[in-house]
Amino acid sequence: MIKKTLLYLSFPLIALMSCNSGGTDSKNNRSGSVADDAVNTGFKNYSDQFVTALWVQEPEWATQMGYHKFDAQLTIPDEATKQRTLAFVSAQLDSLKAFDPALLTPSHQTDYRMIENYLKFRQWGLQSLKEGEWNPATYNVTGLIAFMLSENYAPLKNRVTDCYKRILQIPAYYEAAKQQLKNPVEELKQLGIDQNEGGLYVLDKDFIDSLAHTDLSAQEKDSMRIAAQRAAAAVKAYVAHLRSWKGYTPRDFRLGKALYDDKFKYEIQSSLTAEQTYTAALARKQYLHGEMAGISRQLWKKYFGDAAQPADTLALIGKMIDTLSASHVKPDGFQAAIEKQLPELIRFIREKNLLYIDSTKPLVVRKEPAYMAGVAGASISAPGPYDKGGNTYYNVGSLAGWPAAKAESYLREYNHYILQILNIHEAIPGHYTQLVYANRSPSIIKSILGNGAMVEGWAVYTEQMMLENGYGNNEPEMWLMWYKWHLRTVCNTILDYSVHAGQMSKDEALRLLTKEAFQQQAEAEGKWKRVSVTSVQLTSYYSGYQAIYDLRETLKKRMGKKFDLRAFHEQFLSYGSAPVKYISELMLQQ
Repeated sequence: MIKKTLLYLSFPLIALMSCNSGGTDSKNNRSGSVADDAVNTGFKNYSDQFVTALWVQEPEWATQMGYHKFDAQLTIPDEATKQRTLAFVSAQLDSLKAFDPALLTPSHQTDYRMIENYLKFRQWGLQSLKEGEWNPATYNVTGLIAFMLSENYAPLKNRVTDCYKRILQIPAYYEAAKQQLKNPVEELKQLGIDQNEGGLYVLDKDFIDSLAHTDLSAQEKDSMRIAAQRAAAAVKAYVAHLRSWKGYTPRDFRLGKALYDDKFKYEIQSSLTAEQTYTAALARKQYLHGEMAGISRQLWKKYFGDAAQPADTLALIGKMIDTLSASHVKPDGFQAAIEKQLPELIRFIREKNLLYIDSTKPLVVRKEPAYMAGVAGASISAPGPYDKGGNTYYNVGSLAGWPAAKAESYLREYNHYILQILNIHEAIPGHYTQLVYANRSPSIIKSILGNGAMVEGWAVYTEQMMLENGYGNNEPEMWLMWYKWHLRTVCNTILDYSVHAGQMSKDEALRLLTKEAFQQQAEAEGKWKRVSVTSVQLTSYYSGYQAIYDLRETLKKRMGKKFDLRAFHEQFLSYGSAPVKYISELMLQQ
């Protein structure tokens, strides 16, 4: 899973040969018309101005992207801000109307569509979804302060000073947040409590520790410490406010089909609808069960000798997976095992000539910060396209303090085989590698408005691609476990749609995840929590994967012996984090 920041790198000319203008400079657009130079120059000027205006409107997002001109500003989430945002969106949509997409180059057409989609999504979010009224977890500033303190984009004194200026505004921020909330979702209320409490150490400790290492005057330090104490008190007051909120009818955490369909359209940007994607996932689940049954029968004698095989297919698969899952690291060795595997993945990719990996951009494995808790056990946090020298973090959830049975269940889920696939997905050549390439795209639009389904889809695609090229020595055990892991991707879509566009209960969800997706109870419980505090994002994995895989297979058939897998990967990644449907149009057009 990707935390909402992006990253970056430099690599050889071969990786850039198709992205000198965000993918292609062809004069012929999708409709076959000839692009107009003046129109394209005008659009390039507009897109640059749009980005500058966007950072004025969204200073926190600008900081995460590595644009630090507005680091001292904190957006107060009040009605005035909402109206300013709607006015900004309306004005930008009007500006877009000045350009005829048919006269733009394919790369600029893609940027046009991405800007338009962002603006309409933002407008829909404020006018229809209205998440600020029912999601208390929307309001949290400690992650932003932690990011500023941990990154070395400027001298510590400057960063601490900007943090201080933002910290001064935190009490007003949380007062506005309390005014915006009307009927909070119970599950999201608890998430808001957990994450805000978890982030208090940023104000109580991290900021104070950083302050001590500056040469600011004693008087300045005293003022900043007092501000941090007041900010921490505001966070605690917000948490207390959430805890005391009783005697009301909370909003259901389920979005409902109408809102879900719209959110899917804007967020995933797929060629398929949400329902079509759900239907495809059901068919994929059935196919995977068939493949897994075949491998389980193949392995049965090796692990069970002459014992009778279960007649029920799911029971057969489940027993084989349960047996293989017993091979796993100890709780205190989980993070170390991840760190050890990353160089092995790099070595394999280079030996097989699958993709260029830049060794000058190290990946820092760290314990997941408390302010991120409650959504995913492993994730990537990366700097933005303006901050190419920033750290990229592989956040690993800690098992410290877990009951023995819960830790064992979790480790059986992330066993010897799955842990390797997890590292492929999250790190190399998955999220970390893709996002490094993304920030090399000449189109800043494709980086900052990156599509989650493309990002997650690439990570899922690389799991299969690595095994196809011999990772794991083609052991049937590894393939069975990948099918099991991939089934999780497929069932993410089934679960998310069934819950938010339907009425799937927790019991039904846990049965799907444990009996049909063969997940451990702890993993299934965690996924239920995740689907109760997020929506649509869980569909991005399968949706993006299928689109990327289909594109590759189409090009293989078209190009025959001329198809080169490394060239495909590097060209695909050169378009930044654009939606796969737009990348497909550009690559198939060539």
